[in-house]
Amino acid sequence: MMYWSDFVSYSAKTRVLTVDPYHPDEANIQTAADMIRAGGLVAFPTETVYGLGGNALDTHALERIYLAKERPTSDPIIAHVATLDQLNQLAIHVPKDIVKRLAEQFLPGALTLVLKRAPHVPDNIAAGLPTIAVRMPAHPVAKALILASGVPIAAPSANTFTRPSATTAQHVLEDLQDRVDIVLDGGETSIGLESTVLDLTNPDTPIILRPGGVLLDDLRRVLPNVQLAPRYLATDEASSSPGQMLKHYSPRAKIKLFTGPLYSVLLAMKETAQAHQKRGEKVGLLIANEDCHHLADYGVIHALGKRDDLKAISHNLFAGMRQLDSQKVDVILTRDFGRSGLGAALWDRLLRASEGRIIDVQ
Repeated sequence: MMYWSDFVSYSAKTRVLTVDPYHPDEANIQTAADMIRAGGLVAFPTETVYGLGGNALDTHALERIYLAKERPTSDPIIAHVATLDQLNQLAIHVPKDIVKRLAEQFLPGALTLVLKRAPHVPDNIAAGLPTIAVRMPAHPVAKALILASGVPIAAPSANTFTRPSATTAQHVLEDLQDRVDIVLDGGETSIGLESTVLDLTNPDTPIILRPGGVLLDDLRRVLPNVQLAPRYLATDEASSSPGQMLKHYSPRAKIKLFTGPLYSVLLAMKETAQAHQKRGEKVGLLIANEDCHHLADYGVIHALGKRDDLKAISHNLFAGMRQLDSQKVDVILTRDFGRSGLGAALWDRLLRASEGRIIDVQ
């Protein structure tokens, strides 16, 4: 395995091009597509998060993505396509009936499929493994860019490695200014969490490797035998899917994740915040709206949304981490938002952001 520091760093003079998220400007899309075909890097919005894009069939462009993100080469990259024909160009032994049923329900959308990789696809898109992760985004800017480029676009989240994913163009610039050639600013992303990753390399036992924008219960209506089995790997372990590292989506401040009965959790968060404050540390609180009055005097609060509105909490999660980082907090306290529906994806992101620092108050 190689790290970004083993190479000369990739640098560029970043240009920001504003595009309408619903009706993207053809000239700006064409400029970005020309950059993709030339081997450069373009950050662009999808419905989940912003992606850092390069030609998925260009080994050198893929290397530039790893360099710009400071990403270990053991962490594979998702290829983004605009049509099922492009998917079939990247993968072999595709379970066509299963993919057809999934496509009818979820594509384009926040679902990534892990399949067997075609021989002509560079192996550095997949950490040298014989697999490839493919997604068909629904965002008009992403679709327009892929079609104008004429090639599938490899695009991990547009942030430096292990940082919270970027949900605005400003987040991209915070991490990747002068490491990406063009940023297409299409405003805020709508979902705010990455795609669900579904492994179909063994069609008899489909496995969700990363919960995300497409929910487990919805997938089970199409594939009743699908299983949820996320992995938590060290950074030197190769994976068939991105987003499998234990340390991921992390702010600069240390996160502590609380779980258990709600009011016991809020009391434990209050006591932990007081202990940090007595040591002279600045505390951040990443919590639901209704939690705020319980913890009003115990740190810098970033409210994510109403307790029962997991879409809002998911949408605001990474932006909240970045906002608390900007206020120079030393530690961020947050809590479990349940494990069903979008709660599974939230738990996964918070567990990785906290590097497994869980405080179970049961």
